[in-house]
Amino acid sequence: MSIRDIAVLARKASLKLAGISGEVKNKALRAINEALIDNQNAIITANKKDLKKAKEQNIGKPLLKRLKFDGLKIRTVCDGIDSLIELPDPLGKTLHALELDSGLELYKVSCPIGVIGVIFESRPDALVQISTLCLKSGNAVLLKGGREALETNRVLAQIISESSEQAGLPKGWLGLLETRSDVAEILDLDNYIDLIIPRGSNRFVKYIMNNTTIPVLGHSSGICHVYVDSAADLEIAVKIAVDSKCQYVAACNAMETLLVHKDVANEFLPKLIKSLKQWDVEVRGCKRTQTIIDCSPATEADWKTEYLDYILSIGIVDSVDEAIAHINRYGSGHTDSIVTNNKSTAEKFMNLVDSADVFLNCSTRFSDGYRYGLGAEVGISTNKIHARGPVGMEGLLSYKWKMLGSGQIVSDYSGSNGKKFTHKTLNRNFYLK
Repeated sequence: MSIRDIAVLARKASLKLAGISGEVKNKALRAINEALIDNQNAIITANKKDLKKAKEQNIGKPLLKRLKFDGLKIRTVCDGIDSLIELPDPLGKTLHALELDSGLELYKVSCPIGVIGVIFESRPDALVQISTLCLKSGNAVLLKGGREALETNRVLAQIISESSEQAGLPKGWLGLLETRSDVAEILDLDNYIDLIIPRGSNRFVKYIMNNTTIPVLGHSSGICHVYVDSAADLEIAVKIAVDSKCQYVAACNAMETLLVHKDVANEFLPKLIKSLKQWDVEVRGCKRTQTIIDCSPATEADWKTEYLDYILSIGIVDSVDEAIAHINRYGSGHTDSIVTNNKSTAEKFMNLVDSADVFLNCSTRFSDGYRYGLGAEVGISTNKIHARGPVGMEGLLSYKWKMLGSGQIVSDYSGSNGKKFTHKTLNRNFYLK
């Protein structure tokens, strides 16, 4: 089947999905969950093939960690599906209701976007999360994972498609793309695809944006910061910094740059380095940092780099204002955190840092759709229009206007003697009387 045929089938499926009940969608999600557990041996076998090939190609350890899809990860994605099932159906919700005149009512009602193309990294768990989020939100989806996960993705896509279609979903609601040429081809299919969400490098996302007329939602990189203020609890700051950097270095919400106020740098940095030793983190510091701890010099390029590895840049600043300026200059608008017990300093940081996710006294790693209670995520957006931050179901929805009349025509409301609109807010959901 050609890529165009796959997209056409997805478009047809999306039109049917928009009218499928929440009960049927949840039935399909339960079927997927059971099929993943029942077929976990086949999934793990396929994943071992991918891992073996990746090791032969000398893929780095952080990327190998992303690629690994064992029994624990299967259980984790199944838990995510369970939480998704518990969420209310997001479709058909009345977002706003207005009486225009007696017997003439206007409703703003949530609906799916349609067909979504998602290009993601070599993380098989992302395929499960993205496809099930699209299912719950009534969208068809075209998926392209990293080539390193080819075997695993094939098995997962087959399991999800077959089990969900047997449970009542339309054929072709999920399509799997496998090559770079497939991606290039879908960029021209604006008649069938409504939104593209690319997950990857800055260069890759810009390529997608520059080569399609389809709307694109995504983030170009994850250059995340933690700022340790002069009023920080330093023991807490060490825990937060270590978790932000080391809990999962290959994630886009992992800290890449640590900023430290000059008044606590002499006490804090040695404590931090002691805790980082067990992770074998390479530290690159500004000139003032180098006078306190043993580290390599940080260059201008370091402040702009998403390492996705056990590498950390450290800068010492004179004030929260300097920290904010640094983050807004070098950051990617993803996730940034401040550690402080000063309320006014925290408020300034959280108001002025121009990022999708801004935290106080907690790890940047919390920036995640599952942890936000969104039922996992299809990606993280640094856009400021439509969806921002972890994109859960709300980011996969649009809305339509539904008007209920009783014979009204615009001519009755035109001219100097025309009828007047009441424009009265209604406190009820859309329903056909």
